[in-house]
Amino acid sequence: MRRIRRRTVLGWRWRRNPLRRRSDVAEGWVVLATWVTAAGVAVAVGAVGARAVDGALRQQRAEREPVSAVVLKATPHDARPGGTGFAYARTATVRWTDDRGTVRTGTTAVRTGTEEGTEVRAWTDGHGRLVPAPAGPARAALRIAVSGAGAGAAGGLVILAGGCAVRLRIERRAVEQWGAEWERVGPQWRRTTR
Repeated sequence: MRRIRRRTVLGWRWRRNPLRRRSDVAEGWVVLATWVTAAGVAVAVGAVGARAVDGALRQQRAEREPVSAVVLKATPHDARPGGTGFAYARTATVRWTDDRGTVRTGTTAVRTGTEEGTEVRAWTDGHGRLVPAPAGPARAALRIAVSGAGAGAAGGLVILAGGCAVRLRIERRAVEQWGAEWERVGPQWRRTTR
């Protein structure tokens, strides 16, 4: 059995050809416009998304303040697996003094192996409540990059889906036209084969 080789010819929808239909040209322009628009939208939406996450992380770093706290009660050592060499965080009840001089207590994450009475760094918001530590530079950069890429991909996919819907509509219309032409020409072919 002989294999059929397919050749892909770039720009075939725009080249002059007696078999080319207007729907082929329209489909070519729709595909080109969809990809160009999707690329532009992906870049724009990705930049806006990255800028928004960067602003939120900057605001978070500005609002959170480190305080020195003393561990009052830590969770047991066997609460998390520690034999892997990683420093897992665990919760502990800590005591600290806020800006007004009020002694407060709360629960925060500490490294495994932190004993009672150890002084640790905790983070508070503008109201004196304990909050997680702000993201460091490497983690912030990763969050910004991932958020920007995700937002850009989502924006581009929306445009590609819309372009695909338009292209399918053009193809459906072309198939309907082919059917109408075949209804008109088909009976003439049947007469000659009898």
